[in-house]
Amino acid sequence: MAVALRCSRHLPALLYRSGFAAARGLPQATTGCPALLLGGCGQCAHQILLTRQLATKKAKGKGQSQARVNINAALVEDIINLEETSEDMQAVVEALKEDFSRNLSVRTSPGALDHIIVMTKDGKFPLNQLGQISQKSPQLIIVNMTDFPESTAAATKAIRESGMNLNPEVDGTIIRVPVPKVTREHRENLAKLAKQSTNKSKEALRKVRSKSINQIKKFKNQVSEDTIWMLEKQIQQMADSTTAEMDKLLAAKTKELLG
Repeated sequence: MAVALRCSRHLPALLYRSGFAAARGLPQATTGCPALLLGGCGQCAHQILLTRQLATKKAKGKGQSQARVNINAALVEDIINLEETSEDMQAVVEALKEDFSRNLSVRTSPGALDHIIVMTKDGKFPLNQLGQISQKSPQLIIVNMTDFPESTAAATKAIRESGMNLNPEVDGTIIRVPVPKVTREHRENLAKLAKQSTNKSKEALRKVRSKSINQIKKFKNQVSEDTIWMLEKQIQQMADSTTAEMDKLLAAKTKELLG
């Protein structure tokens, strides 16, 4: 009984330290235990503190300054949907992959022109909705604007300003697009476009991250400071991982383009 009383007197401080350790280290609390976010519990306190110590030693041994946070999404679903955040970030990566595949190829093909956006008096439209695109020869692509002759000039401008190193020629409602030779300069221009596209994707990723962080901050008066800190760190880790994935895509594409 005396031992139990002595342990109970130290329990509040232990719970506080366990909550702090959970937030600053890599806790592995009992599966499904909400105390991981709410400050710790008697069942998890010793385990969290021990895990924190082991994680710190492991990190130092590998020359790392911080351990990673891995939050159970089900425990915070009332604050933020981490799975949805992950999907939004991955959507940015998929859009970048599609851009690389469709628009950044050493060899210009009819499909590469399909989604060039044309500004008309009626709004913005993909080129393939305004004209019929075909390849007459390996060196020439034809865009037939017979269905929308009034948009011929706008389509020509869009092709010229697409960043694909194309110099279209107009003959009535027919736009002739010579396929450029694969020169070193052309390859380097494509590599620059790949980097620009990646930077735009990173900006889109930052918007996803900021939206998620702002969502978390709405609950700052309802949950602990450590909970907010852990969630922000989790989202930052997700963003960092996505950025690294985009950097790998850029490196591979650059290598492909430059040969």
